[in-house]
Amino acid sequence: MTGVLLMSYGTPASLDDVEAYYTHIRGGRRPSAELIEGLVARYRAIGGLSPLLDITSRQAAALEAALNGAQGKTFRVYVGMKHAPPFIADAVTDMASDGLSRGLAMALAPHYSRMSIGGYINTVKKALGDLPSPLPMTFVESWHDHPTFLAALEEGLHEALGRFSEAERAAVHVIFTAHSLPARILEWDDPYPRELRRTCEGVARLVGLTQWDFAYQSASHTPDPWLGPDVKEVLQRLSAEGKRAVVICPVGFVADHLEVLYDIDVECQALAASRGMRLERTPSLNDRPRFITALAEIVRSHLLASGDS
Repeated sequence: MTGVLLMSYGTPASLDDVEAYYTHIRGGRRPSAELIEGLVARYRAIGGLSPLLDITSRQAAALEAALNGAQGKTFRVYVGMKHAPPFIADAVTDMASDGLSRGLAMALAPHYSRMSIGGYINTVKKALGDLPSPLPMTFVESWHDHPTFLAALEEGLHEALGRFSEAERAAVHVIFTAHSLPARILEWDDPYPRELRRTCEGVARLVGLTQWDFAYQSASHTPDPWLGPDVKEVLQRLSAEGKRAVVICPVGFVADHLEVLYDIDVECQALAASRGMRLERTPSLNDRPRFITALAEIVRSHLLASGDS
């Protein structure tokens, strides 16, 4: 049997877990009370909890069903989180205990960066090194331009554009977004910005867009510079240019979570409203059928390319 490990960032299970979660993100350094309360406030603003773990679990169940089909159970899909239970290391241990013949690990983030995807891979490799016996494991590093992934984004963008009347649609400006990273990744020619650009260009081509921008979002407040422009800066520029209808398509995220539900649906919405702009967001991919099909195709093609059927 083949095991597929779907990896995501993680989220606290309750507001009481925010401190432990934040401390884990910071490598064991406890954040200040002010930082903790700021994060708690953002979770409260979206209803108290992020649905990320529930969505990732649904994605895993749907992917397992899609991979197995009617051929019998030859795949088992596991969930591992980087900064909260169920941790990646525990999922790797479960995979080994289940006696799998091989494993495949895939972060639910389409664009490769040594800082992000590389970190997931290193976490898996460390967990593999702690096993009493080896478990063969391969890694999907990037799937930013997979045709069915792009088609899933196209589907969501059409849905968001469809909320405008036909007369309004010609004036709608699309902003594609992804999580910012520290600008120092450019020093080692990290492919992250290039892969994001290819995703945006691919979706724009499918939809027939002529008016669109790309922006980063959700940068952390650190002394180091982060990649820009920030989405709020782009919104302000578009407002100054007289744009009044905008769709944000967060191509760097595949599930509803804090960076979507708060950073876009609360902060960006508030900014847009203050500028007299109408802002719509594309639905997150979550466990939408076309996205699950994309994940299944990516897994199968990766196994085929690595010499497995």
